[in-house]
Amino acid sequence: MALSGDGDLGKGDREPFLMKAMKITMVVMLYWFISITMVFLNKYLLDSPSLRLDAPLFVTFYQCLVTVALCKGLSLLSLVVPGDMMEFPSVRFDLKVLRSVLPLSVVFIGMITFNNLCLKHLGVAFYTVGRCLSTVFNVLLSYVLLKQTTSLYALLSCGVILGGFWLGIDQEGAQGTLSWAGIAFGILASLCVSLNAIYTKKVLPAVDGSIWRLTFYNNVNACILFLPLLLIFGELQTLSAFDKLQSLYFWGMMTVGGIFGFAIGYVTGMQIKFTSPLTHNISGTAKACAQTVIAVFYYQQAKSFLWWTSNAMVLGGSFCYTWVKGLEMKKTQDQNEQTNSNEEKSSAGV
Repeated sequence: MALSGDGDLGKGDREPFLMKAMKITMVVMLYWFISITMVFLNKYLLDSPSLRLDAPLFVTFYQCLVTVALCKGLSLLSLVVPGDMMEFPSVRFDLKVLRSVLPLSVVFIGMITFNNLCLKHLGVAFYTVGRCLSTVFNVLLSYVLLKQTTSLYALLSCGVILGGFWLGIDQEGAQGTLSWAGIAFGILASLCVSLNAIYTKKVLPAVDGSIWRLTFYNNVNACILFLPLLLIFGELQTLSAFDKLQSLYFWGMMTVGGIFGFAIGYVTGMQIKFTSPLTHNISGTAKACAQTVIAVFYYQQAKSFLWWTSNAMVLGGSFCYTWVKGLEMKKTQDQNEQTNSNEEKSSAGV
């Protein structure tokens, strides 16, 4: 089990097709299971009538704490376990690195907090639509911050996503289940997801390009920054009056939620490694579709045809955008390879 994120992809080329297909299937299924389970588990912790815990910041803080503990534990374990069985980069508390990662950590806190608040107020079935604007924000921020233009087909895909978003809001309102607070949190979460991707690229050199070191420092900063927020928003008082603080079941569920939050980073990396970034995005879109269907049946909800249409527009637009960007990247790569080939021929005098 290599957790370093570095894999020998060349070995996969020599594997029998059936074995390779089985591995890919297992990895995709694992990603779906971890991701969908984590969403339902977080919904339970954030908004369960049986728990009655109104402390979303504390739930998020505790999950960050579990991630820090897991990163440190795996780092220590990798010192005694042979490298061919397990790899994990060494992590330690470094104030200089913590300061370098701090801007990203602020965005990271916003992302995970607004994600959980959106889930708390909107529920699992509408969660996909509620925070579907990350693709739209990617286009806007790429233009505003990086001066990168976007193709017409990609813009049309974003238009479909926006149409599905507004139709979904209309249908949730018609059914009397719309939460404008949840919509606001979903928009903010989408913005933070886009900003997180941009800041991650900037900060990675500070941790030697290691995603796991970045995860460790990001969550250490988050744990520190959450403490004053818990005090400001009165969640410490809420916890002091919570009647299940002595319950092993409650802390077990909280810890499992933290473990799943850590695991999603690992299985995401695995899915990208065994497939491709494009396939990972397509898998994520399909997973969101399955998650919505499961939520509707699990919570025994009745949804209108237009409600389902809004979800189809969001998921279809996201799929088309991913496909278009994948084709554009492949075209750019082919052009670069052709240019390099021509330069090599010219230098060789051919």
